[in-house]
Amino acid sequence: MKNITDRHEYILKKIKEKNKVSIQELCEEMNVSSVTIRKDLKILEEKNLLFRTKGGASNSNPYAIDRPILVKEFINSEEKNKIAKKAVEMIKDNDSIMIGSGTTAYALARHLNPTHRLTVITPALKVALELCNKSNIEVLQLGGLIRPNSSSVAGQYAMRILDDVSCGILFLGVDGIDLEFGITISNLTEATLNQKMLSTAQKVVILADNTKFGRRGLGKVCQLEDVDYIITDSKTPSNYISALEEIGIKVIVA
Repeated sequence: MKNITDRHEYILKKIKEKNKVSIQELCEEMNVSSVTIRKDLKILEEKNLLFRTKGGASNSNPYAIDRPILVKEFINSEEKNKIAKKAVEMIKDNDSIMIGSGTTAYALARHLNPTHRLTVITPALKVALELCNKSNIEVLQLGGLIRPNSSSVAGQYAMRILDDVSCGILFLGVDGIDLEFGITISNLTEATLNQKMLSTAQKVVILADNTKFGRRGLGKVCQLEDVDYIITDSKTPSNYISALEEIGIKVIVA
């Protein structure tokens, strides 16, 4: 398949069918060099017809954007609420948990009404304000500079407090889950704090709706192997769920 028009039509058809393609796959199927495919993908990306990724291309932007929390709150809100309700079911005999920042984590806080005494550690101001007047909940708010986009603290002050605490479960909202790159969020400062939060928890639970899969944020939080559970929604592609389960992660579909 030497004709450039034919190649471009074939590439776009494959991406429409599979959501993403690899350079190696296209080379084999069209019997052309990787240099030719890379040039084709560059042209198609410049026309806003696809997004180039490492080793291939995708029909959706693989990089997460640091949107304000007030904007993110209305994106996939139904799925986030279902995920939050599933997360609440995991909180049983733990007397202390940690809830990270983000809209899915905030949804968890809204649905949390424990019948037993519970301590919640959080860097997220919205989570703390939601929980501080609920019965049976004691809130430990981490300190530091508040990021307007996330309404969450980050930095060395929060890190120092975490040196002296431990918790049963960490519930963490993320911006990206990539099978090769791992768990990411879109801000480097918060990524560093999340890494520290992971070290304080006995179990790590990622809260992620279907839009977070196959995406990468700027800051890496951890490898997939560092995660115990991922709670997601029914729109998440089955191939991602199977791949995560093969690694040993328990995937819960809300």
